[in-house]
Amino acid sequence: DRFERLSAISTFLMDHDLPVCPFTLDAAHDIVTGANPGLRALVAVQVAEGRPVTMPWLEDVVQTEGLQNGAAEIHTLILRLETMVDEFANTSSLAQTATRDYNSALEAHVDGLAAIDDGADVIGQITALARDMLTRTREVARELTRSERETRTLQKQLADARAEAEIDHLTGLPNRRAFETRYSQEYAATRESREALCVAFCDIDEFKRINDKHGHEAGDRVLRAVARSLAEISDDKCHVARHGGEEFVVLLRDKLIEDAYALIDEARAALASRRLVNRMTDVPFGRITFSAGIADVHAYAGPREALRAADDALLRAKEAGRNVVLKADPPDS
Repeated sequence: DRFERLSAISTFLMDHDLPVCPFTLDAAHDIVTGANPGLRALVAVQVAEGRPVTMPWLEDVVQTEGLQNGAAEIHTLILRLETMVDEFANTSSLAQTATRDYNSALEAHVDGLAAIDDGADVIGQITALARDMLTRTREVARELTRSERETRTLQKQLADARAEAEIDHLTGLPNRRAFETRYSQEYAATRESREALCVAFCDIDEFKRINDKHGHEAGDRVLRAVARSLAEISDDKCHVARHGGEEFVVLLRDKLIEDAYALIDEARAALASRRLVNRMTDVPFGRITFSAGIADVHAYAGPREALRAADDALLRAKEAGRNVVLKADPPDS
């Protein structure tokens, strides 16, 4: 069975001319064994419609599947957390009820002290009541401690799952999901504070040529190198994320478009000045560059319009010969 599985994985990689690397081996295993039914179905549709199963396509599909699975995991954790909070509330309610019952019973005995001649009997009843209350209080305290501990554990799991779902594992940068969340937050915050906000799309030039000439593993290393280059400009007011494929997005807060443009162009020039070599073959990659389009977010009717403007500027940068940063056209042009 193990040899048959290895044979099926090898056949899949050869049939689709995919490189042998940890990513493709893992994906091929999930496809041929049915461990990932969603991915297997998507590949089947791709093949049935006569479209190639390429490395970039597989990466995008697996990332999308991962985001969906991450969302499902988060949803499950949220449901568990909500259940735990309900249980915690019920336990607290029981504690309050027990306390009220104890107070009521104690008040009844105190009110009856004057009517009872045998003081020893009163003391005995109050002692029994206190012991019973102490037992119930200890039980409730244990339940509260358990609920609090489990709630903290679930909250940490939820935070970890959210963080995991928002990371692009190839580059280590935040992914598109994380960017969308951050973009919405920064847009709302800067609208209120009247701070500047700019957004830029950066796309590696001729990335297909790199993949075709050096292979997809080398292409992945180039992606990581560009990611590191852009991450160098990141700080608490500059958010860099991988938007998908060979495209990155940069969100710059409290920078006017001229300053934001200068920062992106400096990163472009720094990357273009480097000479990267394929460590596996010692063959130079040649000059690695990116093109970019940048827009002043608040100059447009809304956040989506600003993204489209930046994307249009990126397309113009590609048409202008690549390795250039262009500012988006004003909205009234």
